[in-house]
Amino acid sequence: MRSLAWLSRLMPDEYVASIYEIDLDALWRRGIRLILTDLDNTLVPWNHPDVPSELTAWLRGVHARGFHVCIISNNGEDRVESFAKLCGVPAVSAAGKPKSRGFLEALRRFHMPPEATAMVGDQLFTDIQGAKRLGLYAILVLPQNPVEWWGTKISRMAERLVLRRLERRGLRRPEPAADRRRLDD
Repeated sequence: MRSLAWLSRLMPDEYVASIYEIDLDALWRRGIRLILTDLDNTLVPWNHPDVPSELTAWLRGVHARGFHVCIISNNGEDRVESFAKLCGVPAVSAAGKPKSRGFLEALRRFHMPPEATAMVGDQLFTDIQGAKRLGLYAILVLPQNPVEWWGTKISRMAERLVLRRLERRGLRRPEPAADRRRLDD
């Protein structure tokens, strides 16, 4: 039987429907003080220019609890820096995830060790793999929207296969937030 150790490099520590489902108190108890977050399809739909009021409120709550937040995105500087400025948070653009450079830049900016840092993102092969490589706490969220960059669409095909394998090993896929809201009505 072939070793499936490579799957552990893609297994998130948590899998939630959206950033709004993250248990911030539990992260604080774990000693997490820095939250790195992807931008497109994690905070907002791909290339969405505006900051929704719900995101502004979430960021205010995160900061009020004492966390630092930094956007880390593979998207270009113009897109990432302009959005980060609107949010009032720092950012690392053209991060090259899953490579370590962008993650390490964010850790250095905040003088934070990997064990005090969580990475939140919607992609296994960039966000989660990069976070796990450095020992960050890795939180996978469902993509906000099916509209994506063409390169991401290609990687999603392989990601679906890997997610099935991870689910067979105990990963529980969350219900999309819209489905839960319908159930709550």
